[in-house]
This record gives sequence, structure tokens and C-alpha cells, in this order.
Amino acid sequence: MIFEGRCLTAKPLSKGIVELNFDLHDSSVNKLNLETISELKEAVAALIKEDEAVKGLLLTSSKKDFIVGADITEFVDWFALPEDEFQSKLLDVHKIFATIEDFPFPTVSAINGVSLGGGFELPLSTDFRIITTQSKVGLPEITLGIFPGWGGSFRLPRLIGLDTALEWIATGKPQRPDAALKAGAVDGVVEPDKLRDEALHVLKRAMDGKLDYASRRQEKCEPIKLAKIEQIMSFETARGMILSKAGPHYPAPKIALDAMQEHANLYRDEAMKVEVAGFVKAAKTDVAANLVGLYMNDQILKKKARKITQTAAEVKKAAVLGAGVMGGGIAYQSAYKGIPIVMKDINDQALELGLKEASKLLAKRVSRGRMTPEQMADTLTRINATLTYGDVANTDIVVEAVVENVKVKKKVLAELEDVVDKKTILASNTSTISITELASATQHPERVCGMHFFNPVPVMPLVEVIRGEKTSEETIATTVAYALAIGKNPIVVNDCPGFLVNRVLFPYLNAFERLLHDGADFLKIDSVMEGFGWPMGPAYLLDVVGLDVACHASSVLAEGFPDRMKMEFRTATGLLFEKGRLGQKSGSGYYKYEPDRRGKPKKKVDEEAIKLINTIVAGSRDFTDQEIIERMMVPLCLETVRCLEEAIVDSPAAADMGLIWGIGFPPFRGGALRYIDSFGAKTFCEIADKYADIGPAYHPPKLLRDMAQTNDRFFG
Repeated sequence: MIFEGRCLTAKPLSKGIVELNFDLHDSSVNKLNLETISELKEAVAALIKEDEAVKGLLLTSSKKDFIVGADITEFVDWFALPEDEFQSKLLDVHKIFATIEDFPFPTVSAINGVSLGGGFELPLSTDFRIITTQSKVGLPEITLGIFPGWGGSFRLPRLIGLDTALEWIATGKPQRPDAALKAGAVDGVVEPDKLRDEALHVLKRAMDGKLDYASRRQEKCEPIKLAKIEQIMSFETARGMILSKAGPHYPAPKIALDAMQEHANLYRDEAMKVEVAGFVKAAKTDVAANLVGLYMNDQILKKKARKITQTAAEVKKAAVLGAGVMGGGIAYQSAYKGIPIVMKDINDQALELGLKEASKLLAKRVSRGRMTPEQMADTLTRINATLTYGDVANTDIVVEAVVENVKVKKKVLAELEDVVDKKTILASNTSTISITELASATQHPERVCGMHFFNPVPVMPLVEVIRGEKTSEETIATTVAYALAIGKNPIVVNDCPGFLVNRVLFPYLNAFERLLHDGADFLKIDSVMEGFGWPMGPAYLLDVVGLDVACHASSVLAEGFPDRMKMEFRTATGLLFEKGRLGQKSGSGYYKYEPDRRGKPKKKVDEEAIKLINTIVAGSRDFTDQEIIERMMVPLCLETVRCLEEAIVDSPAAADMGLIWGIGFPPFRGGALRYIDSFGAKTFCEIADKYADIGPAYHPPKLLRDMAQTNDRFFG
């Protein structure tokens, strides 16, 4: 054994070949953490000492995946270091990779499973890369507000060409085997059971001089072989496309482009210094801090969800009551993920609509090459559309998705309880109604919980799992397990009107109503809030949700929290609803909608809506952008604090991720609580106090006042 550590080993095979194997102790995956990097440095030094005996190096993994990436939870501490110290630490890793690249013998990476970020930058420093048909490779750092910092930004363009490398790095999208091979990022794709043999075959051919590894290596270490005028054209074309997609709030793509353009004509050792300087610049931004924070929150919540499911019962078959778009979406999601589901409704037209929705979603996957027609047909066979309760009997969980009416839901749950097995979970897909109230209609309230999906079901990642007063832990565990099994991100919340997401959303929408009442222009509000980072402004959002749905939810929340959420004036949304303007689904709401060339509704300014709203406001007033942002964001953020204070959610991470996943809170701002942290509790309370006369929605809760006194933060 040349080197043996807790993360990797270097052992001789035959004919001078050494295998460098990654097998991180006490972990299900390989990742480049500080310990692995330290051992890699030692192993490389040991290989240099064995110089004459080593004729070739094979990099392998004993885990399911090669290396999933760098362990951001460890390296994030580097982000707070002074710039020179930060750069020095990055360059230390660069030197290890460069030493591997400069070994006086050929090197081959045998990549099984996932190889991403730093876990792909390491293989890029080797001469050849062989992957399997099940592998994915790529550089997704841009999703964390940074870009490749261990050689990826200069090695990749020299391997696969500038244009393709710019696309890979700017999108961060993991690449499938066929795309990676076509681009030239890898040298072969084989079935998993043939990976080792093929990698050894390539290595032996290089050792025998049949593959010119030296020239390939030289190409990676020299300037890009592209004329300057062609370089300028490539970078300027990419700059226009990439920066328009990234928008003004995400600085990393621009920093990456600038660095790549600067080091395009440099040799490796100078290029790495440029990359490192750019990486540090990106890592020091608030956006990177927020996006890394979201990633860490995501990991925390997924770990927590897996822990909850340890007491879960198995869900072999599910059911959804109520077809239509929501029921069809739930049926699709379950069937697509391999869990058979019964879809029940009271009439054939509704069932037809539900099946049509599921078929449309599957057909879209077929058209994009993500599913074969045979797989689509097989998935549809897992959806059993029925008019009778009898078909629901032998299921493990039933998602009730009927009309949002407490009397109807209670009646359906009571009927359902008489049909299903005594262990079957009854989960209501309500968006606002108390689970404790709904469970009171059943004989076994411990089997009842909420399972709130968001529309459109296949797109929205969040599922709120709501615990009623008498809901059992096994019920919660099994529902969380089912949500995970069908590809959703579950967050467990305690019962209250609106739960987490809608309870927090409606103070924001109420703030919008108050601004209109005070004379603000809803077109300007939408523009300002979209500029702030929301995917759509509040008026447009109300149209998409449906003004009828919004009015109903608003009334439920007003009853639950009358001091903060009851409107003492006639609202614009209520008026438009009374006039039959329901939003997108009726063709008019705050905006009017006409189908575009693809048949999708396109919004246009509607003078009639403006005239209607003007009939109930006191006049016109011009608010500054900052006033609009503060009046909109303060109530949302304060209500999020109240949800934490009242233990509706159990952590700041759950609160922030619920808003990111559920209502599209601008990710680069990190969530409502992290947004408060960006000001500091004291300053945020001062901002809220400016609007105290508007009402209790703008009054900071005790938790935030206490934090203001002690300078505490929600996140360290």
C-alpha cells in the first residue's frame, strides 16, 4: 500500500499501475471535504516518491457515486477569510490538482454515478475520463452564487470548446453521458459493470504509447486555441444571453465570464490565479452567502425528513379524491414516481379532466425525450380512475382534494373513514382550513393530517404536512415518507389558519390591497416587486391563483387573525371578483389575458380593471419604490417571525425554505428570516415602526423585539 487513509487509498495493482480509490469513511457518498483534500495531498506526495515504480494511475470510487462535489458545509468558512488567505487556500488545492496533471505517467478517471463540482474538477486534471451510462457530470457551482474554483473554468473550455464550456458553467446543469461524450468532456461511456475494465484498457494503451496523453495534457495547460476575434464573438454572444437570463440580482455569471475571458489566453499557472481571484469575488457577495445558506437549509430539512420517516408505514398504493387539475396533478406525480393511485370523483367529466391533465403532463415528457411512449403508457396504467368508493378501500393513504369548503370536506372525510382500512391515512389537501376542525368529523382524528400540495403539482416542490391537535406521529411519518417517495420536499407544520405558506402570503397580499386603497398604481407595484426579485408581482399573482380562490382564503385568514388580516375597507380583489373577473381562468382579472402563439395566456394591461379599481380608492398617490417594497415586505416577514414564535414551524430553515419552495420568495435574498438578518433585527424593527399606524400587521412580535435588544440573528 502506497498510501492508506480514512478517505482514500493508493495501492499498486500490476505492471506499475496504481489505483487511487476514494471511499470516505462514515459516509454514504464521497465528497471533497477538508480531510479528503488533506489525504489527497499526502497520497500525491507518496506517489511522487514512488515515481519510477508508477507507470499509470487509475482513479476510482467505492461508493455508488464517484465524488458528489466539495463539501460546502466545511468550505463555507473560507468565505469569511480575508481575501489573500482565502485565495491562498484555494491555490493550495489547485497545486494538488496540477501535480496530478503533471505526473510523468498517464492518468485515467473511472467515473461511476455522479461527478459534480469539485468532484468533476479533479477528473478534469487527469488525462482521460471514462463514465458509465448511469453517470452525470458537470459544474453546478453557479447555483450557489459562485463558479468553478478548482480549475473547472479554465480546463473545461480547453477540453470541450469555449462556447460549450460557457453554457455548462453558466447554467450549472448536470450533463448526461451522451452529451458529455459528444462535447469531449469524457472519452468513453460504458455500462456500469464494464467501467473498471474499460478504464484500465485506456490506461494501458496510454502507458504503451498508443494514446498520446502528453499532447492532450499540454492542450489543457496552454491558452485556448481560438483566434482573438472569435474569442470576442463567443464571449459577447454568451454575455448577452447569459446575463439576460441571470438578471441583475445574480452576479456570479458575470464574474465567471469576466474571469474566463481574462484567462483564456494564459497558461495554466497564471489562469488558476485569475480563476481564484474571480471565485473569491463571487464568494464574498451577499447572494452567494444567501444561496449557500439555502443549500445548507435544504440539506438540514432533507436529513430531518429522513429521520421522521423512520417510524413510517409503507405506502404501496394511494388514492386522491377529486379529479380536475389538482387531482390529476397529484395522480400524475404518484404514478410517475411508481406508486399506483386511485383517482375518484363523482362524475365522469371530472375524471376525464383529471386523466387528461395526467396524460398532458406525461406527453410533455415524451416530447422532450425524457420518457418513451411505452413508459408513458405504463405510467397511465398506475392511475385507476373510478366513481366508486370501493376502489379506494385498499389504499394506504388517501389525499382528499375536493372543493375548499369545510362542510364538504368534513362530510367526505367522514364517509371515507367508513370505507378504508383502519390504518389508512386521511390527508386533506386544504390550503387554509384547520386540520383539527376537519378531523373532528372522524372517529379517528389521529389518522387525519394535512397534505397541502401547491399548483401546478409537478412543478412546485413543496408539500406542507400539517399536524392537527390529535394527529399521530406515525401518520405524520408516513405522510412525509409518501411526499418524499413522489419527489416532493415536505415541511411539517402545526395547525393554524393558512398553515405556514398562506398565512405568511396573505399579509403580503393585504399590504398590496392597502397600497391600492391608499392610491398606489397596481402596475407600478407589480413592476417594483418583480424588480425586487419576485417571479411575478402581487396583482399578476392574484390573477394566476384566481381571484375567487384568493377571496375565499382571505376570508378564512381574516376570521383566524382578525387583528392583522381583516380588511376594514372594500378591496380591489373583492370588487373584481364581484364583477366576474376571476383572473387568468376567466380571461380577465387585474389584467386581461389572450393566448399567445403557443396557446399560453399572455397578460395585457386592461383599462376596464383600472377604471373599476379607481371607483373605490380615495385618489392617486405616487409611492417611491422603497416605500412599496417596505410596505409589501414588512408584513410578510413579521408574520414569518410569528410562525416561528408560535412554533407553527420548528426552525428558521423550515420557515425560509417553505417560502422559497412554496411561493417563489426570491432565492438570492435567502428567505424572509435571512432577509431580516440582512438588516439586523433592530433596523428591521425601526423600518416596521415607520408604518405602525397602518395597523398590527406592521407591529413586530416580541421575538423580534427581543432579538433587536440582544443583536441576535436567525442564522449564524
